[in-house]
Amino acid sequence: MDAPEETEAWVVARPGPMATGPLVRERRALAAPGPQEVLLEVEACGVCRTDLHLAEGDLAPRTPRCSPGHEVVGRVRAAGPAVTEFALGDRVGVAWLAGTCGDCGYCRAGRENLCPHSRYTGWDRHGGYARHLTADARFAYPLPEGPPAEELAPLLCAGIIGYRALERAELPEGGLLGIYGFGASAHLTAQIALARGARVHVFTRGAAARQLALDLGAAFAGDSYDPPPQPLDAAILFAPVGELVPVALAALDRGGTLAVAGIHLSDIPVLNYQRHLFQERTLRSVTANTRADGRAFLAEAARTRPAVHVRRYPLHHADTALSDLAADRVTGVAVLVPDQ
Repeated sequence: MDAPEETEAWVVARPGPMATGPLVRERRALAAPGPQEVLLEVEACGVCRTDLHLAEGDLAPRTPRCSPGHEVVGRVRAAGPAVTEFALGDRVGVAWLAGTCGDCGYCRAGRENLCPHSRYTGWDRHGGYARHLTADARFAYPLPEGPPAEELAPLLCAGIIGYRALERAELPEGGLLGIYGFGASAHLTAQIALARGARVHVFTRGAAARQLALDLGAAFAGDSYDPPPQPLDAAILFAPVGELVPVALAALDRGGTLAVAGIHLSDIPVLNYQRHLFQERTLRSVTANTRADGRAFLAEAARTRPAVHVRRYPLHHADTALSDLAADRVTGVAVLVPDQ
């Protein structure tokens, strides 16, 4: 009997700080797709801060030795018999939301991002820090052939979650948006907001990130704790730093909304009602996304063509990419590409 075909992947062996080496490379049997799944050969995979939270233990592992990565561009190599969405060779995107029950009240109401039985790529099932992965075809997205894979990959989480955060922030037409933290998701969200006619002020600690924000069209770029030149109509917090919540709330104008875009946030300090919440300021969280969010964002991105500032890493340097992200050495977005 022939030995089963194998693939190479990175897995979270033992969560901990990146200096302890939580990611290890291993070979495993190549899984055949289930009835409603596609088997993809990975063309590119974005490196997201959620991957870092998983590797370092901020998010409790749900699957032993899981491969991170949920911004995946791949080609269909095989498909299950029930798959109707894709054919062999199609270019497919796999994002964070990997599956839902489809039957609970949240799913029936179009709020599948809140499904108690939701599953996630790179957390519940293997992600794209690998040469191959399988995905539920019903939760994957068709992708265009033209753009490079490494420029499409960040759209699948950084772009989609930024889009949902922007919607949750309820920025009025032509309003002033504050963005706290300026990494992968923020630099895409800023461009979507600008294309919609908004003004954007960015607050981030990195000098290179501040310069990138200005280069992309932000009207102001300051340190994370700087007061804005004028009150903000809405704000999005991308940095996973809870102590920035009162800072951002205090920067809002009356009736403004702060949306917190991360899956993990350090503790929020005590808020002062009069300073931070009174005059109908609103604090909101952002939880995952729906497939409708994904489709709407990808269509908007196809129209506006946001510039994706990519730093490429070969797959065998995935641990270096995640370490660089942890140390804030990445401006824009890190993307893994296949080894040559």
